[in-house]
Amino acid sequence: MDSAIDALLEIFAWVGFGLGALLAGIALVVYLFDGTWIPVRGVLEDAEHGRLVRWFDEQGAVNEAHLTHEQERALAGKDMADIFMRRGAVGRMRLTQGSPAVRAVSFLALGLIVLGVLAVVLSGVLLFVRG
Repeated sequence: MDSAIDALLEIFAWVGFGLGALLAGIALVVYLFDGTWIPVRGVLEDAEHGRLVRWFDEQGAVNEAHLTHEQERALAGKDMADIFMRRGAVGRMRLTQGSPAVRAVSFLALGLIVLGVLAVVLSGVLLFVRG
């Protein structure tokens, strides 16, 4: 029974550290490809096909994007909103500076690394308790 627990803890440690490190690397790559998002003030307007937001970019050009259903709910009743536009891209905006995908992959990587740490700590505790 003790060897089965040791084997299970070692598997959790390897899987936690290995997959955690892999996902942390993937999160870094996704973060780098996500680009730079800068805060701007957007004006919300009603259009034929739903609401849209318009804003000025760094060069003074006017950009616009149609709101998704989630963004419409988040900005309901507002005439202006603080948004984030992607530097160097036309018509790309979102409501958060950080990417939800990067955040999700980062939290998953952190959870797996914590699993690996807990497995190593528990393995060490069992080593001293048995010895």
